[in-house]
Amino acid sequence: MTANAAEVLLRCEQLTRRWGGLVAVDQVSLALERGSLHAVIGTNGAGKSTLINMLSGEIPPSAGRVELLGQDVTRWSQPRRARAGLGRSYQRTTIYPDFTVLENCRLAAQARTPKPWLWWQDASQCTSSVPAARQAAAQAGLSDLLDRTAGLLSHGQKRQLEIAMCLATAPQVLLLDEPLAGMGAEETERMLALLEELKAGHAILLVEHDMDAVFRVADCITVMVNGAVIASGTPDQVRNSDEVQSAYLGTH
Repeated sequence: MTANAAEVLLRCEQLTRRWGGLVAVDQVSLALERGSLHAVIGTNGAGKSTLINMLSGEIPPSAGRVELLGQDVTRWSQPRRARAGLGRSYQRTTIYPDFTVLENCRLAAQARTPKPWLWWQDASQCTSSVPAARQAAAQAGLSDLLDRTAGLLSHGQKRQLEIAMCLATAPQVLLLDEPLAGMGAEETERMLALLEELKAGHAILLVEHDMDAVFRVADCITVMVNGAVIASGTPDQVRNSDEVQSAYLGTH
């Protein structure tokens, strides 16, 4: 897929991470466009989560460069990247189970624009974080569950809440690490519909093991093996790649 520079929201070039003698990610280059979902697939240990961790700022690269909205953010911390428009979800649920759906989203919204000087103000009355929280919950399809305790949600609803918490920080780029893990068929359908809706206003990087879902929703797919990219292109190009067939999807 050819990406015009003006449309690219997140770019990495020759991104590499070494752990001693092990090369976990080996010179990976990607460009994420607004309005597009870019999936990264590969077997366990291929380097997918390490790649997301470098893009989000959780771990520094050994080499290479990360650019967010036209700025070099390679040495930026994760909170600084988040405030600049980068949101991510994790393989494991990271919600606050004792708080309501709305409170979870409000806390995420507050994290983007903290106001310590307003320590006397009731956070539930905040005129910026509460509307942002309600809007994010609505985008994620949780408007009817705002007062539900997060720990009582179904597994699929918890994953929706994680995405709502990302949206509450007003990101332009979403990094989603296995959001479909553990979902049944009905929950998967809801999540795929949500991803399709979110695509229009965001650039999305999806790491996922559900191949049927990936080939349904992705505009571009990058395949990693042993930390390196072996193929990248449209779903049809990847599906028909001999190298991908032998290395990951199975031989013809």
